Amino acid sequence: MRQCVLLFLSLGPLALFGQTPVDSAQSIAAKQIELATQELQRIQKLVDIGVESTARLHQAQLDLADAQDNALLQRNLYNNAAKDVDENAIREMLDAAQHRVDRQQERVEHSKQLLTHGLVAQSYLTPFEQELTMRQMQLDLARYRARIMQDAVSKNEDAVRKAQQAATDAALQEKMPREMASVDQPDFTFPGEEHYEGSGAFNELKDLKPLAQAFEQEFDRPLPISAEGETNLHRAMGFDHRGRVDVAINPKTPEGVWLRHYLQVLKIPYYAFTHAIPGKATAAHIHIGPGSTRLQNAD
Repeated sequence: MRQCVLLFLSLGPLALFGQTPVDSAQSIAAKQIELATQELQRIQKLVDIGVESTARLHQAQLDLADAQDNALLQRNLYNNAAKDVDENAIREMLDAAQHRVDRQQERVEHSKQLLTHGLVAQSYLTPFEQELTMRQMQLDLARYRARIMQDAVSKNEDAVRKAQQAATDAALQEKMPREMASVDQPDFTFPGEEHYEGSGAFNELKDLKPLAQAFEQEFDRPLPISAEGETNLHRAMGFDHRGRVDVAINPKTPEGVWLRHYLQVLKIPYYAFTHAIPGKATAAHIHIGPGSTRLQNAD
């Protein structure tokens, strides 16, 4: 508690020299780390030569950890202008506040043992308990602050997603002629199969690369192409798959919905299969381009 009072009293004169209270508190926290580090090094040397106890060394280690956690709290808990807020920063803040409570609880328990054995007076315990109460209040504040920070992170992520979607939509609108601005509905939908004929065409050399780039930008992974052009599997099934592309995506997933919308905007024909269909599809996928024709020499 005395440390807390000294901290608040020290903010006034520092602010007069152009520092904000947050900057001042962070400067004090950095100085506390420096002093705690020096004290730990000093005690370590005394322990090494046998004139200081390991218990005192343990206390010095706790003091340094407290100073480090306090510095972290000054950056994230009391600084409303903190930048680069993310899930890691929130977790570090909560962990720091919890660790400070746990360490002070350890000190309180140790003081109670000394009191039980008659080694100290009741008044010796009071400041330890007061400090514990203050740190518990600090933990409650950290939890409240974490909820606010989490809301900010969520809103920022939503804004990024909306911006990415807007950019994708704008790119699609820029690529297609004005008369193609509307999106048609699929021509037919059967159980497990959807067909969109469109009024455009699919040129593998011209259209596949922009599609793959847009997909990777949207979902941060490559377009999962399972068949590009003619394959042995399609020849075995008796289909001419030249100029067509199969994408290993279930059309009902978010990726599948996005891909179907992309193709509809550009009037590119496709077939979408949600599961294997004998004679048509061996698994769920989206077939880009017109339907495969039968090979003339197929058995």
